[in-house]
This record gives sequence, C-alpha cells and structure tokens, in this order.
Amino acid sequence: MVLNVEIISKEMVKPSSPTPHHLKHHKLSFLDQFQPPVYIPFIFFYSYDQLGYDGRVQKHQALKQSLSDTLTLFYPLAGRVKGNVVVDCNDNGVEYVEAQVRAQLSQVIENPNPEELEQYLSVEPWILIVSEILLSIQITFFDCGGMAIGVCMSHKLGDGLSLVSFINSWAAKSRGDHSKILGPIFDAALHFPPRDSLEYTPTAAITKQDKIVTRRFVFDKSKIAALKEAASSSQVKNPSRVEVVSAFIWRHFMEVVTQSQAKLKVDTQKIFLLIHMVNLRPKPSPPLPDHAFGNICWFTPPMLKLESPKDHHDLVSQLRGKIREINSDYVKKIQTGEEYLKLLNRSNENQSTTVDTETFIFSSRCGFPLYEVDYGWGKPVWVCPPASPTKNRVTLMSTRSGDGIEAWVTMLEEDMVMFENNHEILSLVPTLSVPQNPIVD
Repeated sequence: MVLNVEIISKEMVKPSSPTPHHLKHHKLSFLDQFQPPVYIPFIFFYSYDQLGYDGRVQKHQALKQSLSDTLTLFYPLAGRVKGNVVVDCNDNGVEYVEAQVRAQLSQVIENPNPEELEQYLSVEPWILIVSEILLSIQITFFDCGGMAIGVCMSHKLGDGLSLVSFINSWAAKSRGDHSKILGPIFDAALHFPPRDSLEYTPTAAITKQDKIVTRRFVFDKSKIAALKEAASSSQVKNPSRVEVVSAFIWRHFMEVVTQSQAKLKVDTQKIFLLIHMVNLRPKPSPPLPDHAFGNICWFTPPMLKLESPKDHHDLVSQLRGKIREINSDYVKKIQTGEEYLKLLNRSNENQSTTVDTETFIFSSRCGFPLYEVDYGWGKPVWVCPPASPTKNRVTLMSTRSGDGIEAWVTMLEEDMVMFENNHEILSLVPTLSVPQNPIVD
C-alpha cells in the first residue's frame, strides 16, 4: 500500500542558549573529512497506546523545547560545515518538520515496504546534501494517534553511534531524566588529526541506480542459534550473531552471482570482496568512550574469495580474523595515515585492473541502544533505516526483542529474486517482511 505523507510545517530549531565563543569552531577529524556529504537516517515508530491523550500540539512543543535544550550540548549539529575542515558553530539551527499521514500505524509496521519508508524522513538521505543543514527531523502523526520520528544527521559530523547518542540524549531531556544525558566528547580531531590534503575527494553523492531493491530478512533467536551451531569450529568456538548472519548472507550472495554468470555463460573469473564497518572506539589503548562524537569507524581489510565456500564455519572464521585485525596497533596506522594510503592504493589498483570484482559492504547497528529511545511515552515499537539505493549493501539491526537481527539487504533486482528464493534462505527465514511482535493500533 502506497501511503502519502503530507508536510504540515517546517521551521528551524536553535539551541536554547548561545554557543560560547571558545566553542565556535569544531574541527573535523580526518575520518570526518573522509566521509561523503550524505545523511545517516533512522526512523522510530511509537504506538498510540504509548503516546497517551496529550494532543499533537503539546507533543510538538515538548519535542521542540527538549531538542533546543539538547542542542546546547550537541552544538555543532546546529552549525554549518566550512570547506571540509571545520564546523562553524553559529547556532543557525536544525530543521524540524511536522507531517501527517492518513493511515494507521499498523499498515506500515505489520507489512513494511522498505522502498516507502523514506517518506518519514524530511530529506533524501543518500543523495548529495544540497542544503547546509546538518540535522533534519520529521515528526509524522498517523490517524490512529501513532507517531514516526525520522532523524537524519550529516555523515560529515559523525557515525551511526554518534547519532544514536544524540537521539538518546534528546529523549532523556524530553522525559526529564537528566541522569541519562551523557555530554558528547568532541575530540575526534585530536585522535585522528585532519589532513591538509586528502588526495581523495569524498563521493559527492550516492547516486540511485536502476533496478536496485532492498529486502528485510528477520533472523530470530532460534535461527541465529542454528547458524551459530553450524559455524562453530575449533577456530571459532563462540561465533557472534553478527558474524554468523554476515557470513550466511555473503555466502548465498556469492552463490547467486555465480549461478547468474553460469546462466549467462560468462567465462570471466569474478573476485568477491567483503568489507565490514568496525566501531573503533573500543580498539585504542585506552579505549574511547561510547559517547565520543564523530566518525570513529573504519573498514576491515577486504576479505577475498573466488567462489562461495561450502563450509559456513570457514567464512565465519575468516570474517572474525578480519574484524580482529582492527586492534590498537591498526588504529595507530589509521591515525598516522598509513592505512589511508593503503586504501588509496587499493582504490587505484581496482580502477586500473580488468579483473571483475563484486564488493559487498556490511554495517552493523546491532548493540546500538535504538530501542531505548524513550521521549516520555515509552520505547519505540519498531526502529528501521530506509531502503538503500546502492547495490551489495547490508545493514544489520537488532530486533525489538534484542536477541535477533533484521538484515536490510540491497542488491540488483535480478540477484535479489534468486537470493530470496534460495531454498536455504526460505527454510531459515520464511517470512521476509512481516516484523516480529506486530502492533495493532
């Protein structure tokens, strides 16, 4: 079902108190400079039973006032980026959009269509940021009284964990729980000093490609236990849920592409590369706190395969090895620029080579406190990203229960048809779109 969201109003919300002069300039770190000018999005859904009987006007007033107060702590979000070097913390504000949709919340979350979720965001997250706004929020009310809160933050300022830290602080401020507000630490540029010249231009936009589709696969606790049992070996005695689900998806993706090549009678040898994004905060010695704000993440060294292995545990073992390569010594190489130069060299080699490569990128939000975002009327019934426009991407999200995984998988349409009809996929994840714990308004 196609639902049309109607925009009611737009305004700018500014910090409730001016940013002190000595904090007016926030330096971008090297890892911030490296990011493309796109937004990181999350959408939170709340049911009517949680929201209670307060009117929409009161809800908006409470959200805007707590947002304004929270921005005094997260002041760079209300500023503007200047020249990929610094944020001018000028208190120009963040965008706040009020919207409504003539539908029931249950129509969205009981049978979600990933391609339609972007309308609960006030900006298109994956394309070139044409405005200077670094944070944009849309509050959408349903006819039943339920609500969606869509939040987009510029990737130039921080990663997904940084955004979740802000959202949880905003929610704590809204419900009056000041003990849960952790002031952000804006010292990423000290740990990852900015570079005068990147020798690389961050991608101006992630362009939408034709025939790209996103599907949502839900792995519940029992299915993950089965994958863990299949993946356990002498090398990996206690695989994580992220490791086993990532390996499972990548193995079947390789099978799909190989079968597709065989059908088309393509003789070219294809090389498969897997890259996993890793949170760097716990890796240095001493580690950085979770509320360290910025892009404090990096890629694993590429994991290379020429064909899909038959043994699930072999892939899991290799994936764990790549993730564990990101240790304190590896972080030092990132800080000195050594790993960055390697990345540039690999990129130049890939552009000059005639070898056919297929790269698959995983990003895990599992473990993020997304289901703790309580503005005073309870925790969300569902949290999700929108569909991605870029092929061969997987975003892993925890389920509401906390022990499962939602895998948001984006592929070429023809690859997805084969992938979602794979017998092992069907037997392990028989329902592709219906969420756990459906909510009835």
